[in-house]
Amino acid sequence: MERGRRVADVQPQAKALSEIVALMARVRASGGTRTARKTSLVDARLARLGEIVVTIIKGQGQETRSRPARTGDYVVRNRCPETGNEEYLVSADKFAERYEATATAAGPDGWREFRSTGKTVRFLLLQEDDASFSFVAPWGEQMVAVPGDAIVQTLGDEQDVYRVARASFDCTYQVIGSKRVHP
Repeated sequence: MERGRRVADVQPQAKALSEIVALMARVRASGGTRTARKTSLVDARLARLGEIVVTIIKGQGQETRSRPARTGDYVVRNRCPETGNEEYLVSADKFAERYEATATAAGPDGWREFRSTGKTVRFLLLQEDDASFSFVAPWGEQMVAVPGDAIVQTLGDEQDVYRVARASFDCTYQVIGSKRVHP
């Protein structure tokens, strides 16, 4: 992506989620994926019913737009100044699997500190010579992936594939080992 262009300005070729799942399978079969886990603390609050969260990445613009929040969903805010502490919606069931509250009490605005449970994910990093592309994320909205981004896939749920901006990935995930693996 040219310097100064925003993700929202890119008009990449659209891909179906099934194509991204197939891409991950091909790369995994060739030994080109690695594993990581999210290790950073985040802030989260209960989402308001029907709330739509627009994820903005500093310097890139809109990453994605959530579906309307349902009862029990959370708005999660990364602690990553490099990306503008982006916010995103997490469903109630995925939130319960992925985060646990710390001893810190919620503030008057409802935000509270949570720790990632460190679930292992599979990922690949898009190379500088890879073309940008878009795909429909599992929650039904289009995501744009650009060179340098991580494509992340939940182990045990191959349909749960999403883009993580490289700066956010570097800030919030810990790569497990240095070798490429295909678990």
